Amino acid sequence: MYIPLKPDTGFLQLKQAYLHIDFWRAAFYTHVFTSLFALLTGFTQFSKKLLTARPMLHRKLGYLYVINVLFITGPAGLIMSFYANGGVSSRIGFILLSVWWIYFTAMALYKALKKDFNNHRAFMIRSYALTLSAISLRVWKVIFAEFSNLGPMDRYRIIAWLGWTLNLLIAECMIALLLKRKSIFKNYLTAK
Repeated sequence: MYIPLKPDTGFLQLKQAYLHIDFWRAAFYTHVFTSLFALLTGFTQFSKKLLTARPMLHRKLGYLYVINVLFITGPAGLIMSFYANGGVSSRIGFILLSVWWIYFTAMALYKALKKDFNNHRAFMIRSYALTLSAISLRVWKVIFAEFSNLGPMDRYRIIAWLGWTLNLLIAECMIALLLKRKSIFKNYLTAK
């Protein structure tokens, strides 16, 4: 929808007040066009088949994901956060989303470099849960538009938080289940 670059398409219709700000516009287009790479490369990181059969490819795609989030898409999202619709509440929600996304991704890389693969996996789950907020934000937008009587800005304020906090809660539950399963397996092996 954003090709060719048109200033009155989709989300940009709501951002007319910021279109004249060059770094905001650059951040917007950067975020829009590079987020897809984060979604795709991040998704591949959870394939056990890829990890075992092609560990070098897993590693290379992981580095692409990390570089994208830490140096391109994440910072662009952070810049956009300061201009979020819905006032201070929405801005804080999106700023926290961006900061946590960058932090969890950096920690995933750090843990992988330290060969602490259990924590690497946990941080990647958290990071990718926040990557998926690109999708969940849009799903919540449709749900609230269809099933609530809230005004657009009230919906937006709720979605600015719900779109990523629920993802992170689900990620933490997944991590807890993985740890529990690992612990049960470890106890089973030591009992033999």
